[in-house]
Amino acid sequence: MGNKSLTHITKTKIIMDLITNLLYWLTTGLLIPVTLALIALFAYAIVLLGLLHNTRMMRNRTIPNLNSQINAATPIAELLASLPLNETREPLSTALQHVCLHQTNALLLDKITGDYEIASARLLNRSRMLAKVGPMLGLMGTLIPMGPALVGLATGDIASMASNMQVAFATTVVGIIIGAVGFVTLQVQQRWAANDTNILQYLVESLKQQHGHENL
Repeated sequence: MGNKSLTHITKTKIIMDLITNLLYWLTTGLLIPVTLALIALFAYAIVLLGLLHNTRMMRNRTIPNLNSQINAATPIAELLASLPLNETREPLSTALQHVCLHQTNALLLDKITGDYEIASARLLNRSRMLAKVGPMLGLMGTLIPMGPALVGLATGDIASMASNMQVAFATTVVGIIIGAVGFVTLQVQQRWAANDTNILQYLVESLKQQHGHENL
């Protein structure tokens, strides 16, 4: 009876060792892909900051003036003539071009508004992805080297432990930076999207009202 119990314990230990070794090699094998993904996202975050800066500069030349004209109740015909149609490649510029082309078609005006909302949400998803995925990859890059670091500590290999800890700390910092860039850019783009939606809805509703009265 004792031999059977001992055999069962031995088999269980062997199975657990196999599972543990499999998980260890699987997770350590993910370190390189996770690190490369963090580097790629970091580069993308820098590019996104540059694009955001350029967009802000172009918006500062057009959007405040457009808001001022709307607040001053500028006639819709005069307002349409002064729209910044080719200033940016942002969804608002595309939507304004389509509004000018289809001023009398109420159904198309509604579709233009819907298309704008879809395109705007697509832009926001870039920053939202950075804000969520960056810290996740940073956490993975932190935890994965901890296993080899503990092994190095147990075997007295201080150099290996220090190297793995350095990787863990570096990936943590990079992941946090990526998440911070994603969060900040998301807040700015959401504010812009809300303002642009307000402008577009005002134009669409004004055109509907104007042409509705003309058709009476």
